Amino acid sequence: MGDESLRPTTAREVVAILSDAPLDEARALIERYAEDPRKQVQRAVAAARRRIEKDEAEHERVNRLYELQRTLGGEGLIVGVDEVGRGALAGPLTVAAVCLPDEPQILGLNDSKKLTPSHREALAAEIADVAVAIGIAHVEPASIDALGMGTCLRMAMAAAIDDTGLRPDCVLIDGNPVHAHPLERCVVKGDAKIAAISAASIVAKVTRDALMTSYDEEYPGYHLASCKGYGSSEHIEAIRSLGLSPIHRVSFCGNFLETMRLF
Repeated sequence: MGDESLRPTTAREVVAILSDAPLDEARALIERYAEDPRKQVQRAVAAARRRIEKDEAEHERVNRLYELQRTLGGEGLIVGVDEVGRGALAGPLTVAAVCLPDEPQILGLNDSKKLTPSHREALAAEIADVAVAIGIAHVEPASIDALGMGTCLRMAMAAAIDDTGLRPDCVLIDGNPVHAHPLERCVVKGDAKIAAISAASIVAKVTRDALMTSYDEEYPGYHLASCKGYGSSEHIEAIRSLGLSPIHRVSFCGNFLETMRLF
């Protein structure tokens, strides 16, 4: 740990170094200061222990996502698939398909709904760096109105898988059977159980959120940057007041309109 003469001596110095130390160094520091009688130091030691325990628990949780992925997907190329925007009133249905290597594991992977926007964006950037391949597909509102959600979901998932450029040996899809791929296997709540599905849920969410934010400038007044096209009270009131924009799903919005005024 370096020259003994450079060791921190005051309680404040010890607290600072314990708080800032990387986890590997924190383990050695905990041993060093475990018997230090000063209360401030003991609180810092306890906090460092909790930080290490939290990190170990996260490694174990994420490792389970990768282990179940291999258990269900086998030894070949596995693609995870998830969608976002199924229940929105405006904007596309967006599907992502992601193939991850076994290593390095990406800490923080989870159902995108359980993550903050900033955490999702950071993870999406890491997924882009690590992934073997990523595929994206959008289905626009007019197609959803014309064909229905079931058909559009199947089309979008097939297109996203194709967009990866891979020939997967197994396709793991969040939810119930979709029949989007002959080698699909569906996992209920898979976005919290399977690494590649979690990654797909994050990529789909970040991609669609960015698109809806851009639409907020093109179609002002609908609060699209905040509601992302879903049925918030402000969005529904805007539909009643302004009518529908070209990116609204007519078949989803009839209950909110006395008369439909299309832009």
